[in-house]
Amino acid sequence: MLDQSKNNETSLIPEKRYFTIGEVGELCGVKPHVLRYWEQEFTDLNPVKRKGNRRYYQRHEVLMIQQIKDLLYDQGYTISGAKAHLVSNKSNDKLNNSKQLIREILMDLEGILDLFK
Repeated sequence: MLDQSKNNETSLIPEKRYFTIGEVGELCGVKPHVLRYWEQEFTDLNPVKRKGNRRYYQRHEVLMIQQIKDLLYDQGYTISGAKAHLVSNKSNDKLNNSKQLIREILMDLEGILDLFK
């Protein structure tokens, strides 16, 4: 079942390609120095750096920051626990995507088999 509070958080993110560290801080309620620290701890959090070493976050990174904040601040995870949780979710997502792809291939093959009958 979908958590309404999570759904509301994602709908509050403006539809734009890049966000500055200040914008992300306001959207997620996290100070910029915390975001810079999380970049060191969570390797998947890797904003684009442009002129003057300015950070520009993409939407998927803002969503990840919201998830990290939830794990650390609301659910009480440690940094290492949050890392482990994110890695396990990532592998579960890959597994679910693989299962879906196999189902689609099987349906296509069954359709082809029906054509030959």
